[in-house]
Amino acid sequence: MMKMKTVPRPPSLTATLTRHFQQYEAKDPARTWRQPAPPASEPAIDVDDLEEFTLRPAPQGVTVKCRITRDKKGMDRGMYPTYYLHLEREDGKKVFLLAGRKRKKSKTSNYLISIDPTDLSRGGESFIGKLRSNLMGTKFTVYDSGLNPAKTPSSLEATNLRQELAAICYETNVLGFKGPRKMSVIIPGMNMDHERVSIRPRNDHESLLARWQNKSTESVIELHNKTPVWNDDTQSYVLNFHGRVTQASVKNFQIIHDNDPDYIVMQFGRVAEDVFTMDYNYPMCAIQAFTIALSSFDSKLACE
Repeated sequence: MMKMKTVPRPPSLTATLTRHFQQYEAKDPARTWRQPAPPASEPAIDVDDLEEFTLRPAPQGVTVKCRITRDKKGMDRGMYPTYYLHLEREDGKKVFLLAGRKRKKSKTSNYLISIDPTDLSRGGESFIGKLRSNLMGTKFTVYDSGLNPAKTPSSLEATNLRQELAAICYETNVLGFKGPRKMSVIIPGMNMDHERVSIRPRNDHESLLARWQNKSTESVIELHNKTPVWNDDTQSYVLNFHGRVTQASVKNFQIIHDNDPDYIVMQFGRVAEDVFTMDYNYPMCAIQAFTIALSSFDSKLACE
């Protein structure tokens, strides 16, 4: 059991959460993520069960601080690097959480996610999800390890079908082609018990991306990256990472909800050539945050 420091919410967040919960509670259970839960006296994170932990939303009031390392060593890892996610403990020690690697011979970018750093195979017992892009490399979907409905008999129970855990969309913006990209992140909403709503599409029309594009946002949460500000001194776009990010990069980003830009749901940024910090808060979980970060490495728009 790991103790992690409680992070107090800013007053504006609490007010926003309460107001929106009261307004939308009866209409849309996805919006209950904005309702503040009673603060825990000593929030603790238990990573004994890796799979359960990586799929579980962060405790409310706790920022889960992580580090991603990129391994380019080996014959083909320049093209297909392996990414490792570790939890950063307050005592300075790191705890392995997830590994991800791009599949070879795939028509679109396809990353396998595993809870075993030595086994990144699709058929392995440690496989818990994947990140897949469209042909353009601008839209991504995150799945758990469930069955693909297109390859599954229609009579199969829905609980065996794969869940969509997140969708990410990159767009160019008014700041110009070389400026930071606009990101939209769509994740399943939270129910009244602060558990993630299960979204198991049987076809593309029911997917997170389709719901977002059709503006059918019931039971989903739409997030965006915080707009960076141009800094004349550094000649770059900057965000305030409070010391967690030390190198300027177009890939650095913070994910927020438009109704409360001061509450950072997730942030990601470079600290060395192949080392990045990744922090996330409720309602996000580790695999959602990790795959969103991986999409930023891969996206054709994010890399310009």
